[in-house]
Amino acid sequence: MTQSHSKVQSIVGVSEGRPDDDFYRTPSSAVEALLKVEEFHGNYIWEPACGDGSISEVLRNHGYRVYSTDLIERGYGITGINFLNTLEKPTHVITNPPYKLAQQFVEHGLKVSSGKVAMLLKLAFLEGGKRKGMFLRTPLKKVYVFSNRITMGRNGDEYKSGMMAFAWFVWDHEYKGEPTIGWL
Repeated sequence: MTQSHSKVQSIVGVSEGRPDDDFYRTPSSAVEALLKVEEFHGNYIWEPACGDGSISEVLRNHGYRVYSTDLIERGYGITGINFLNTLEKPTHVITNPPYKLAQQFVEHGLKVSSGKVAMLLKLAFLEGGKRKGMFLRTPLKKVYVFSNRITMGRNGDEYKSGMMAFAWFVWDHEYKGEPTIGWL
């Protein structure tokens, strides 16, 4: 197996090289792109998988009040908080969740929030019979696909180029209708 093949497998989650707890640093440009197309009015935003604060810091720099937590200590936010076991009531949830728990993060985010839930996910999250049911019963408003691949930092390390297609998936409790697609 080539080194590049091993690297791809570690990113998609099928190899021993998969990072502990699915920690992939979100580039600030990805958060900036979301904020150009969506607004998040209300009391506060919860970033429940804050990692090293890459999403939270961009949100704060835009004047948002952010509650930053993570299950794992990575030097930022309040740690030891399992998002899936909490009943905090934010207006919005914005995060790059651990991919293996992405659907659970979406469903719990919708349960506890009153506004929007924005998740940075692989575009392939649209696939799957189990997720189809979730998409049909939840208020998915828009999927914002990145026109260019974004670079995700595995365990805080940077890659030279993006290897996978990502998108912001945005649910809105007030939205009625079919989801639409947009490009960033």
